[in-house]
This record gives sequence, structure tokens and C-alpha cells, in this order.
Amino acid sequence: IQYPNHYCSEIKFNNERVYAASSKNSEITKLIERYQIFQYGSSHGFLETEYSTFGKIENHFYRKISQTDEIYEHINFMGHHESIAQFNDVYEQVITVNGVAKGFAMTGWRIGFIGAPKVIAQACQKLQGQITSATCSIAQKATVCAMNMDPKTSKDIIDMRAKFLERRDLVFKLLKEIPGLEVRLPQGAFYFFPKVNAFFGKKTEKGTLINNSTDLSMYLLNEANVATVQGSAFGDDECIRLSYATSNEALIEAIRRIKVALEKLK
Repeated sequence: IQYPNHYCSEIKFNNERVYAASSKNSEITKLIERYQIFQYGSSHGFLETEYSTFGKIENHFYRKISQTDEIYEHINFMGHHESIAQFNDVYEQVITVNGVAKGFAMTGWRIGFIGAPKVIAQACQKLQGQITSATCSIAQKATVCAMNMDPKTSKDIIDMRAKFLERRDLVFKLLKEIPGLEVRLPQGAFYFFPKVNAFFGKKTEKGTLINNSTDLSMYLLNEANVATVQGSAFGDDECIRLSYATSNEALIEAIRRIKVALEKLK
């Protein structure tokens, strides 16, 4: 089966393609994992029809448990979040992981939660009860406040999402101006996952060869003082990951430095 490419492929799954892959357990696993990498790296959200297809495969062929990370559901530029748990035929096979760190800008408060079949939730509770102490009362109260907000009408969430959208468009424009980068427009979260393999095989001014995404990330850190994450950490060594969760001024300066550093590679 032809697996999707990294950040820039316009992926549309359909019943025919997924059922063709489902004849081999390893094939469907690879297909779904590859799409998860794509989604995580550049935040292209699942469509309802795509989730439905995966749900039918999961239910009919394997009766497996799916774990979905929906932490970015409120930083979504597609207009509507979809969850595989919405389908009754696989509802009892889904573990939904979420928290307040991203959608409610509470990074560092360390509050997360799951929605899962009771037997799994009880097992998680038994395990967690032996390895961690209780969340502090302040974080609990703050989370209650967050959970009582309506994401559709909350001015704070709407303003945050609008600001991230503004930053996304700014970074997209700036990255597109750098020769050698291939960039896809993300539909949520606050990351870019550009393809950078055009710079592999080139050397720095000191003669160091850039072989992979780790080499390039380290080069940008040392040469431009800009931190990125190697794509190999997310399953695609041809890419690097950039976060735009900072000010416009910092983003403009960071991308300027990246451009200058990349131009030095020969």
C-alpha cells in the first residue's frame, strides 16, 4: 500500500483504501500510525467520514482499543472537532485522552483526564493511585472553572484561537519564502512540520555534513540560536517541527535567523 507522505500530502482516506489495507493487521496498523504521525506533525484533523471508516475497520476486524489524543480540540481552524468516540459501534473501544494544557492555556498545571470503558478507567485509577499523589487543590479548582466554560462562546478561547490563526498565517508566509523548505498549512494546534531534506548532504561553514533532521536541528540551534525538534522524533526524518506559540516579533526574528543559517549551507 502507498503510505501517505509527511507534512504536505493532501490525504483523503476512503473505505476502499482502508479495507484493502485491513487484510493484514500490520498493514492497517502502519497506515493508521502513519496518518497519526501526519496529524501530529502538521495537525491535519480527521474528517468525520475518515473517523467512521477507521471505526468500522477497528470494530469489524480487530476489536482493538483505540487511544486518541484530543488535547488540541479547541485550537482547531477547521471549525469543528471530530472524535472517533462519537460512533456507537466503537464507543466501548475508545480511550479519549485530553486535558486543559492546550485548549485552556494551562500548560504546567498538569491536569489531564481520560474517557474510557469503566474497566479500563478503574485499572488506570488503580495504577495511578500507586505512583502519584493528588493534584493540588488550586489546579483542581482552576480546572473546574475551565471545564465549565463553553468553548464555542468563551471570549478567552475564541481570542486565543484567533491569535494562533494569525500567527499560523504569518509563519506560513515567512516559511514559504525560504528556498528549499516545503511547507503545508496546518489546520490546528501551533506547529509547522516543514520538509527539510533539500538541505541534507550540504555542509556548514565549518565543514560539518548535514545528514538528517537531527543534524539540521542542532545546526539551527548552534548557528541561529533557534530551537526546533527533529522530525525523526515524530516518525519522519525528512522534516523538523517548529512551534509558533510565541509573539509575532519573536517568530519574525526566529524565521529570519533560520533563513540566514540555511543560506550558509553549501
